[in-house]
Amino acid sequence: MPGGGKSTVGKEVARQLGCDFVDCDKEIEHRSGATIAALFARDGEAAFRELEATTLAAVIEEGAAVIATGGGAVLRSTNRELLRERTRCVYLRASPDFLWRRLRRDRRRPLLQVPDPQRRLQELSAEREPLYLETARIVVDVEGLTFDRVVDSILAHLASEAA
Repeated sequence: MPGGGKSTVGKEVARQLGCDFVDCDKEIEHRSGATIAALFARDGEAAFRELEATTLAAVIEEGAAVIATGGGAVLRSTNRELLRERTRCVYLRASPDFLWRRLRRDRRRPLLQVPDPQRRLQELSAEREPLYLETARIVVDVEGLTFDRVVDSILAHLASEAA
């Protein structure tokens, strides 16, 4: 979900694992030469989701890295299948209220530029939660955990899978 910590946590997990970190949204911006907000405004969400799927597949194909997808990547069944089969997908779970406290001053996220962004977060959560749970191999409840505890939890899960 937006504000779940994918990018900040992902960077630290990658650093501790000694591998690359790729933020899919940043990669989309780099490849397209436009911001996510501009892509949404210019081309619409459907075109953005197509570019997101292409970018995700390319990033996964490039090899070992910690990848932060956009929160909506799970909306496409092909993305969910790719994440399940080719990655050790982690879902950083948090309630919409928790996410709202983190995001209430954030004006960069296109899906939250609506009259009632708190309600929109609740709707996104209701729509996406089952898809995240269907896709993720590891679920970490981030509420009440420090940043270091979230990272340590992910690393412990990954280590136990490798054992």
